[in-house]
Amino acid sequence: MKGLVLTAVEKMAVEELKTPELKPNEVLINTAYAGICGTDHALYKGLPGSADAVPPIVLGHENSGVVAEVGSEVKNVKKGDRVTVDPNIYCGECFYCRTGRPELCDNLSAVGVTRNGGFEEQFTAPASVVYRIPDNVSLKDAATTEPISCAVHGIKLLKLTPYQKALVIGDGFMGQLFVQILQAYGVHQVDLAGLNDERMALNKEKFGVVNTYKSGVDDIPADYDVVIEAVGAPVTQEMAVSATRKGAQVLMYGVGAPDQTFSMNTYEVFQKQLTIQGSFINPHAFEDSLALLSSGKLDVDTLISHELTFDTVEDFLNGRIENVSKAVVKVGD
Repeated sequence: MKGLVLTAVEKMAVEELKTPELKPNEVLINTAYAGICGTDHALYKGLPGSADAVPPIVLGHENSGVVAEVGSEVKNVKKGDRVTVDPNIYCGECFYCRTGRPELCDNLSAVGVTRNGGFEEQFTAPASVVYRIPDNVSLKDAATTEPISCAVHGIKLLKLTPYQKALVIGDGFMGQLFVQILQAYGVHQVDLAGLNDERMALNKEKFGVVNTYKSGVDDIPADYDVVIEAVGAPVTQEMAVSATRKGAQVLMYGVGAPDQTFSMNTYEVFQKQLTIQGSFINPHAFEDSLALLSSGKLDVDTLISHELTFDTVEDFLNGRIENVSKAVVKVGD
């Protein structure tokens, strides 16, 4: 079988690989689609994701496909099932796993990060992280379940109620997902700040955004109960804190560089009684994410702008493909 292997920092090659060996508790999956996200950009450049990726490794942690074979102990799926995979595998034994915070697991491993993922025609995953796809959800859309689940986890860390007014900063794929998910969770008004005029117009016309702001140009009122920072840059992180009203919550979702910092007025945090919340990966969020897809409350197909092949993945990671909202790799039929 063919696979796209990260052979070194900023170097990938299509190689002929052996079909992975199937363990009793694992599922062998014929890959249909594999999404690409900011984590893959980081891993390609030698930076950490949820964990370190050590070449040679096959990336691809946002996957969908069809079950080719199941191990002798597997009961939750069968051959022929359409599935998606939560890439994160927790040890279940460390302090964080035993205190209900598995996303902080000291021994975290991940499909497409620490073990081969979906940038190959077949890959394996423990049955415990394999989920059947609802009949009305396409394999292409299902490849976005993992990023949806990361956003859902962030939303679950907040206290949401319908009266709130929310601002999403960032008009990339994740920011646009947050626009739809906040509304699905009952927030009555969602506004968007970004740089891409077409995306902001799309979200206003199709996804219910009320007000849009051009980041760095328009003044954003300090009027929001919930602010989602989905960029990861110091300027937008500072903007997120400044856009709050009293009692607000700020979700710092965007991922910055490991040594990055930003400044904020600590008196403002005190005087407004702000909650500033981080969010890491996606524990216990796949069922909700698949339900959102199946219900029609999320439209991800409109946000998928590029369908790539193994031969064009590196062009995208190197920045040679522009104006990408969301890219997925078509791996198999």
